[in-house]
Amino acid sequence: MIEYITGTIAALTPTDATIETPGGVAYLLNITLPTYTALGGRENARLLVHEAIRDDAWTLFGFLDESERALFRLLIGVSGVGAGSARTILSAIPASELGAVITSGDTRRLKNVKGIGAKTAERIIVDLRDKINPMEATLLEQHSAGKENEAFEEALTALTILGYTRQQSQKALAKIFEADSATKVETAIRKALAMM
Repeated sequence: MIEYITGTIAALTPTDATIETPGGVAYLLNITLPTYTALGGRENARLLVHEAIRDDAWTLFGFLDESERALFRLLIGVSGVGAGSARTILSAIPASELGAVITSGDTRRLKNVKGIGAKTAERIIVDLRDKINPMEATLLEQHSAGKENEAFEEALTALTILGYTRQQSQKALAKIFEADSATKVETAIRKALAMM
């Protein structure tokens, strides 16, 4: 499984980015509009990856931060929402706002996204409302991007290696780091294990 791809931006459009790695292999990744905007004017990029493997295709999706990828994975877990629809939603509603849209039950905003009808919008809210907390989403964005606390990312990696799901681990760690942003890796892992 590919976790992330780092390299030179060989081509960039509003829907995809081609990243050439130092070994000379280029990967085409489907991206959202916020990722496209963030990559504009840059020569190099590090994109987190989600692989969608089907009988007839192997498609890669690229994300700048963990909060966007986590929301993408939650969305594709909703019945009737495919990878293309999830990408369209995240292009229309940035990850930083989507959590609040879902937890507040704003079906109107979701229905405004091309291809998302009333039933699908309601299903997204019903399925994901209890799985998303806007405060946790903000903490995930700060910590997972590695901007404020590398201990969060190290603890998350350790917990996933121990067999816990990434989503379950992120929720537990978000609560721990919200209480004390200076928590050490070992302490965070121990507290998270006690919570799960």
